[in-house]
Formats: sequence, C-alpha cells, structure tokens
Amino acid sequence: MSNAPPAAARPRVATSGLVLLAVTSLAWGLSWPVSKYVISEWPPLPARGVPGLVGSLLLFAYAKARGDDLRVPAAIWPRLLVSTFFNVTLWMVVMGLALLWMPAGETAVIGYSMPVWTALLAWPLLGERLTAKRTLALVLGFGGIAALMGADGFAASAAKLPGIALALTGAVGFALGTIFLKRYPIALPGATSAAWQIGIGCIPVALAGFVLTPPQIETLTVYGWAGLAYLTLIQFCLAYLCWFAALQRLPASVAAIGTMAVPVIGVVVAAIALHEPLGPGQIAALVMVLAGVALATRS
Repeated sequence: MSNAPPAAARPRVATSGLVLLAVTSLAWGLSWPVSKYVISEWPPLPARGVPGLVGSLLLFAYAKARGDDLRVPAAIWPRLLVSTFFNVTLWMVVMGLALLWMPAGETAVIGYSMPVWTALLAWPLLGERLTAKRTLALVLGFGGIAALMGADGFAASAAKLPGIALALTGAVGFALGTIFLKRYPIALPGATSAAWQIGIGCIPVALAGFVLTPPQIETLTVYGWAGLAYLTLIQFCLAYLCWFAALQRLPASVAAIGTMAVPVIGVVVAAIALHEPLGPGQIAALVMVLAGVALATRS
C-alpha cells in the first residue's frame, strides 16, 4: 500500500461566486446600450459624471453600514489618485465621447480589449515576457479592431475614427491603470476603494460637463431618467458590490474571463434595443477580441 500523500484536491469554484459574476457581467453589459440612449438626451459628460457621483455616495453609505474603514492613509493617496485618473476619469470621459461616434456594441468591444493592451504594456513596464500566447492575443486584438473598421465600408469607418481612437485611448489608459496597481496596490476594502475612486474620478467629469455642455433637466424623458437611475444604482452600485463579492469567492482568472460576457451582452442588447448593426464584421470583431482577451488573461 502506497504511503504517498493524496493529490491535492482542485479548488472548487463557489456557485455563489458564479452567480455574482453573472449579475456583474449582465449589469455592466446592459450599461453600454443604456449609456448610448442616455447621451441621446443628455450630453455625455454629465450623463457619465452625475450617476458616478451619486453612486459613490451610495457606496460610501454601504461601506459605512458594513463597518469598513473609510479613511485613506496618507501614504496611499498618491497611488489612489493615479489609479483614479486612469481607471475612472479618463475612462469615463473618452468612453462617453466615443459613444457619440460609435454604436454602443462596438464601443464595448474595443473598451473590453483592455487585457490585450495590459499584456503588451506589461512587457516594457513590468518586464513581463511577451510570450507566444500574448503575441497571439495582440494579433487577435488588432485583427478585431480592423474587422470593426471594415464592417460597414470605408466611408462609415472614416466617420467612426474619432470614436475608435477615443475607445482605444480608454482601453490603453485602463491597461496602464491596471499595471500601476500591480506595481503599487491599494490596500483598502473593496467598497471603500471603489467609493473614493468613483467619487473623486467623477468630480472633474461632472464639473466639465456642467461648464462645457450644461445639461437641461427638461430634455430628459421618462426613459432618460430610468437610464440615469440604472447607471447610478445598477452600474455603479450593484455591479461593483457583486464584483467585489465575486472576487472573494472565485480565482482571479475565472473572474477576469467571466467578464468577457460584458461586450457580448452589450453587442446583442444594443442590436435588439437600439437597432445597431450586427453583421459578419461585428461578429468577427467580437470573436477575435474575446479570443485575444482570453489568451491575454490566461497568460
């Protein structure tokens, strides 16, 4: 009879974690067509900044209710502000403006290519080796964007170039923020960190919106108000809380790959609700970008 120790059991993936991840992906996926509709009634900067500010206050209330420490140590403030700029302020501004030129589904596809750019930038900035998987991920990512640009013909692609450039800026900026956090992590409870970053990050977005493109309350229809409520309560509150809870129950790789459902939901719902194009070009772009993200995440 062998005295060898039994093989270590593979860690079980908590069912509750998968449910929380599904809620997160659904909420964030739906936020793309909702945002596209809201900016048809309100300018993009106030439409992005105001829900974020209100959502951050609700997150502060939640963190306080559960007994989390809301204070930020002085040593953490510099890295908190850098992360806030890349992961919130820049993302909010450029993605909101990108929706003026591009359909919500296509914007979501480019935006969620962020792990591909993280894999590329980690090579020079973190010294992480550019493996064959990461190289293939980059090829697929660029191929997906090329497919989007050729999906509706040259004239349509040229008209969408500002939106593509803005969405890419957001994805690359988020990748830089991710790399920064890998080198300089923020040791705060999840809800507290999200509340501070969303709140601080959305202040300049909302202020710029009210100064440059003052919104008119009377232009909002019932659907516009419903959209703002969704972005505030679901995108910024429920989705973030489910995300942090999922991270506590799931391996990071499972959680990261699970969010690949977000652009799929965004593309499909935008096609149904907003009648956005969903042809071979858009489907090919979605498949290539998601394959690139899966490879980048697994590597």
